[in-house]
Amino acid sequence: MTGEPFLILLVEDDPAHAEIVRRNLEDARVANRLVHVGDGQAGLDYLFHRGEFTDAEKFPRPGMVLLDLRLPKVDGLEVLRLTKADPSLNRIPIVVLTTSSAESDMARAYECQANSYLVKPVDLANFTEMMETFGFYWLAWNKYPY
Repeated sequence: MTGEPFLILLVEDDPAHAEIVRRNLEDARVANRLVHVGDGQAGLDYLFHRGEFTDAEKFPRPGMVLLDLRLPKVDGLEVLRLTKADPSLNRIPIVVLTTSSAESDMARAYECQANSYLVKPVDLANFTEMMETFGFYWLAWNKYPY
């Protein structure tokens, strides 16, 4: 990435899950900025600079999206499909972070070009461990071409 702060867009309708993600990424010091929106439509609006997110300087494109599947207004798979279909957005890594371990959901997410699929553990300690590992892999060790 460039010298700009690394921004993660978290599209998550469960405030408790969003707080766990935020706290763990902050504790691991792997993200400079986290923007949280609570439904799929807001996620698309942010990514496509629509509605309240039209100011691209105030709402810059994220370096990564953490995306829940079961979202109000617009389903997470639709957010994934529309984002990956857009040439200006399709290089942004999208990591599905969901409670669904259904094989059909995983298959559909990868068919829509998800970069990774993580199932949220029910246990808080395991969820915390997963987020710490995620942070170091994707945000510290992984290399990006832009």
